[in-house]
Amino acid sequence: MNTWRTTAGGPVVTYTLIGLCCLAFLFSPASGFNPVYGTGEARLAAQSAYFEQWGVVPVELLSASPRALLSPLTALFVHGSWLHLLGNMLFLFVFGAMAEERMGRIHFLLFYVGVGCLALLAYALANAASDQTLVGASGAISGVLGAFLFLFPKARVTSLFPFLFFLPLRFPAWIVLIFWFALQWLAARGAGSGPGVAYLTHLVGFGEGFLYTWVRYWRTDTVGDHTAATEGERQP
Repeated sequence: MNTWRTTAGGPVVTYTLIGLCCLAFLFSPASGFNPVYGTGEARLAAQSAYFEQWGVVPVELLSASPRALLSPLTALFVHGSWLHLLGNMLFLFVFGAMAEERMGRIHFLLFYVGVGCLALLAYALANAASDQTLVGASGAISGVLGAFLFLFPKARVTSLFPFLFFLPLRFPAWIVLIFWFALQWLAARGAGSGPGVAYLTHLVGFGEGFLYTWVRYWRTDTVGDHTAATEGERQP
């Protein structure tokens, strides 16, 4: 029996999150499009200050200052480069839409924000004395991937693989998830400092997402049969 239910209006929360992240990036110094921040060294200095203002700085967050307490939320909408933004938004688009339509809009939004903030908090706790800044939605998106793997274990999704010249091909979801973690590991290795630190947020986020959906749905059919194959039902 096909238990798929499409929410009227589509995955509004997923698309809104993508839009907010893109807008925040375009107005940030990292995009290079906002003339307010100047060019060259001036833009780099503004970019560093921007990340410190809106990103998670562990030593400040754990000091419990009012501004820093909001940083896990604001950091979810800040990205460090075009590659960082586009990679995150691609995976949110592919996996977020189906997860949202199974979980419901409000539930999905609270899940996304909660998992993302907890993943960033885990980073801060593991690096309590660090003054390095962490930004990005990777922890929240990793949580979405974890939820998706539980809800749609047999799904096939359309995705773009760089080494296949960005051709849109359909793969089992678990293969795409492996590719996601490989990309995150390479990005963390290329960061230059603390190569395994940012990766912790991805692992924590994924674990939180999977465990939450397991506890929430394993004894109920609220979201339908999570073992049903979804190939051909919908392409996000």
